[in-house]
Amino acid sequence: MEWIKKAAKKTYERDQQLMDLVSGIISNVRLHGDQELIKLAEQFDHVSLESVKVNEETISEAYKKVEPKTLDALKFAAKNIRFYAENQYQCLKAMGGCNPVPGVTLGHRLIPVERCGAYIPGGRYPLPSSALMSILTAKIAGVKSVAACCPPARDYGTIHPAVLVAMDIAGADEIYAIGGAQAIAALAYGTETIPKVNMIVGPGNRFVTEAKRQVLGDVGIDSFAGPSEVLILADEASNPNFVAIDLLAQAEHDPNTKTILVCTDRKMIEAVQQSLEKYSDELSTNRIASQSWKDNGQIILADHLEEAIAIANEIAPEHLEVQTRNAKKVSTKLINFGSLFIGANAPVAFGDYVSGTNHILPTMGTAKYSNGVWVGTFIKTSFYQEITEEGCLNLSEACMQLAKVEGLHAHGKSVSVRLKAFDEN
Repeated sequence: MEWIKKAAKKTYERDQQLMDLVSGIISNVRLHGDQELIKLAEQFDHVSLESVKVNEETISEAYKKVEPKTLDALKFAAKNIRFYAENQYQCLKAMGGCNPVPGVTLGHRLIPVERCGAYIPGGRYPLPSSALMSILTAKIAGVKSVAACCPPARDYGTIHPAVLVAMDIAGADEIYAIGGAQAIAALAYGTETIPKVNMIVGPGNRFVTEAKRQVLGDVGIDSFAGPSEVLILADEASNPNFVAIDLLAQAEHDPNTKTILVCTDRKMIEAVQQSLEKYSDELSTNRIASQSWKDNGQIILADHLEEAIAIANEIAPEHLEVQTRNAKKVSTKLINFGSLFIGANAPVAFGDYVSGTNHILPTMGTAKYSNGVWVGTFIKTSFYQEITEEGCLNLSEACMQLAKVEGLHAHGKSVSVRLKAFDEN
C-alpha cells in the first residue's frame, strides 16, 4: 500500500467550546421556549418569525414557487423511496405462538414510535431530498406524528419552498421553521408550540450533532452524523472520468467532506488526477469542491484488489462505490459501508436523490456496527410472554434457583406464592 495523497486536515473535532455553546442553547430553549427560538432565528438565520410553526397557507404558496419539473422530480423520488421502505417493512414480522415449554407462549410485537422529529438541514443548499428520506420512511413505519424542522431561508422568510413542498409530499404532520441546536432542543423538550417527540432523526452540522449527543437519553436518535464521505474502489478497468466526477460530486457538499480513492493501478490514479483538474474547473461549486479535495481528499495505491477491499472494510465509509472489473463479485466481499453503489453506472447521486435507498447514513467509521435510517429505525420490537398455570410449574424450579443464587428473595417468592396458591386450589 502506498499513500499518493493524504488528507491535510481533520474533518471533525468535538471541543469544549462547541459543547458549552450547545449546552447553553439547549438550556435557554428549555427555559424560554418559543421566545428563544424566534430570537435565535433572528440571530443565526437572519429571519424574523412571527411563529415557528409553518401554516397551511405558507405551504400552499410554496407549491407555486417550485418549478413543475422540480415537483415531478420530487414525486418520482418519493415514489421510489416509498417503494423501497414498503418492501423493507414487509421483511419485518411480528412473532407469536413460540412455545419453549408447555404452557409458555413467547413472542414479540412491532410497535412504531408514536412521535418523531425529522431534522432537515438548511445552510448552503436546500435539501428537499433529506425531507423525503426521513419523513416518508417514518410514515411508512407507522409513526403517527412526524414533526419536521428546517432552518428558515433568509430569501423567503421561512423554509425554502422546495423543502417545504418535499415535507408536504412526504406527509409531515407539523412543520417548523427552526434549525440548529435549538431545533433539536425544541423537539427533545417541547415548547409552547412544539410538543416534544420520542425520537429525532436526520443529519446536520456539528452543532446539530452535538445537540443530538446531549439530548440522547431524553429522546432516541438515529446516529451522530459527521461530514459526508465517499470511498471509490477502482482498478485498471475503471473510467477515470467517472471516478473523478464522483469524487468531486461528494466534495462539493461541504469543505469538510471526506473523499477517498483506493485504486490498484498507478496509471489509473494519474488519469483520475487529470480528470479531477478538468472537471473542477467546469463546476459552479468549484470553490467548495476544490477546497474539500485539497484538505480532505485521499488517494491510496493498493498492491492488489484484496488489499483494496481490506482497506475499504477498515475505513467503513458512508458511501462506497465499486467501479472495478467484476464489480458485483467484488461487492460481495465488502462488509462495512452505509450504502453500496455497484458498477460504473451507479454514482452516489442516484442514492442521494431517486433510486429509493435512504441517504441518511452512518459516518466516521460507524458503519462497522450501525446502519442508515430505514423503517426499522422507527419500530420497537417489544417482547411478550403469556404463561399458564402449567407454564408456571414448568419454569418455577429453575427460576427460584437462579433467584436464590442472585440473592433476590422477592423474585423467588413471586413464584413460590403462586405454587402455594395452586396447591390450595
